Amino acid sequence: MALPPPTVYSADHEAFRDSVRQFVERSVRPHLDEHLEQKALPRQFWLDAGSQGLLGLEVPEEYGGGAAGDYRFNAILLEEFAKVNAALASCMGIHADIVPPYLTTLATEEQRKRWLPGMVSGELLTAIAMTEPSGGSDLAALKTTAVRDGADWVLDGSKTFITNGYSADLIIVAARTSPEKKARGITLFAVEADRPGFSRGRKLDKVGQPESDTAELFFDGVRVSDAEVVGEVDGGFIHMMKNLPQERLGCSVSNLAHAEQILAETLEYVQERKAFGQQIGSFQHNKFLLAELATKIDVTRAFVERYVAAHAEGALSATDAAKAKWWTSEIQNEVLDHCVQLYGGYGYMNEYRVARAWRDARVTKIWAGTNEIMKELIGRELGL
Repeated sequence: MALPPPTVYSADHEAFRDSVRQFVERSVRPHLDEHLEQKALPRQFWLDAGSQGLLGLEVPEEYGGGAAGDYRFNAILLEEFAKVNAALASCMGIHADIVPPYLTTLATEEQRKRWLPGMVSGELLTAIAMTEPSGGSDLAALKTTAVRDGADWVLDGSKTFITNGYSADLIIVAARTSPEKKARGITLFAVEADRPGFSRGRKLDKVGQPESDTAELFFDGVRVSDAEVVGEVDGGFIHMMKNLPQERLGCSVSNLAHAEQILAETLEYVQERKAFGQQIGSFQHNKFLLAELATKIDVTRAFVERYVAAHAEGALSATDAAKAKWWTSEIQNEVLDHCVQLYGGYGYMNEYRVARAWRDARVTKIWAGTNEIMKELIGRELGL
């Protein structure tokens, strides 16, 4: 499917896109079966990505990063990985797009020197642990606690559905430090995985995205010091709310690229596949359906790129990010469901990419805040 060149990306952005595509062809596609078998991305993937300069786009040069200073580079990175599969974009998004702002904007100089170089090189894999077994999208209700004990903090509790959780070396953990303050009593800690009392559960058996490393995390008397506090004590909820718009925009970019790629492959399929002596794409119903889907993709791209450009200028609001996350996940699932139907029985076979993409997409209406929560946020902005 031929689309006009994106209007928000310059020649420098497109040159970066070419380098990401080359990395994907050289270091990712040959190992996709291995990722599926291991239910995780091997450390060599991260080391290769680090050596290619893909992991430090937001990290200052003095810590080994690229200091791109332009979110459009992040968007391109997520797009190109989402075209391969949703799990790659998910894992890469956590490490290279979601965690870095917490450490580049909130961490102390000592913390930056301690953690950022390893993040950039791929030697230090990161995750962020917000969601709890009983909490879901309600971050203010989290039950993991961090209690003062002399000069230390003692963490107790559990987290679930944590992407990169099984392999991460450093996890940003949200814990309750002042129960009486409710949402205003949450603090972020950077917990190194070798700390006594920290453990991981099994790799979770998900419906989709089996290549992504998703796990339960447990904290049983894990001791950390003030040197592991990220940002302000009791300021964690505000820090998360400030950074969630970028996470939701990253989801939106990935959702769109994932759906767009599968639709392009489906268009090729319906031109090759024949029934009743003609291409199935030439039947009026299918032709009209594909016309609608292609138009929705184009409209959604214009919508998302507007917000990508806004975020690059520091002007993306939390409500706009919620709109983008909700809309793109709905469009993604709609497009992929129709693509499965167009493949017929083959669309339900795991060996066909469209089937795997369809499964992979369903979670996008749930994670990073459910679509119902997104609508709640949008409604509040409308004064409702």
